[in-house]
Amino acid sequence: MIRGALPVIVALASIAGTEATAASFTLDETARREAVSVGERSTLLEGFDREWQVTGEAGTSLTVLTPFHRLAVAARHAAFRNDPLKATEIDRVLKQDAQRLVVRVVLRGPAEDFARHYVPRLVDGPREIKASFVQNERTATRQEDGTYVARCLYGFPVRDVDARGRLALVVADADGRDVRRFTIDLSTMR
Repeated sequence: MIRGALPVIVALASIAGTEATAASFTLDETARREAVSVGERSTLLEGFDREWQVTGEAGTSLTVLTPFHRLAVAARHAAFRNDPLKATEIDRVLKQDAQRLVVRVVLRGPAEDFARHYVPRLVDGPREIKASFVQNERTATRQEDGTYVARCLYGFPVRDVDARGRLALVVADADGRDVRRFTIDLSTMR
């Protein structure tokens, strides 16, 4: 009887684990401890934050900065300094972009100011969510191959975002033409 129940328990545990890894825009005490632990352990791991990375075409990428990710990164930096995060620092990190889903995007283009007037939006099926915060890099960095790399930061109100959803970040130029599209699956991120 117990031997037959083991596969069922393992299956239920894996389903529960999958649900627990979906993005959350607020962290309870358990999730806070887990994020700090992940960050502290990550000092030995290269690319510890792959969970929050999305790679696009032609050298473009984005990082989704969920509260869990921001806290894990802060704990990682504190661990490198050999100075654990204090409760006040944890609160500060989580309040910094509360109510906002932040996305850091690396884009490539042909000129120094190519990204200056880009307009981002999140597309969730028929719904489009406008950014509440846009910081486009005005002077992109020239690369050896003659292209330019711009690092942009976009924030979207979390009230409009499904934390378990699959959506797209679409970046348009000043004329409204879509220039980049990234698929973001928040159900795979903490």
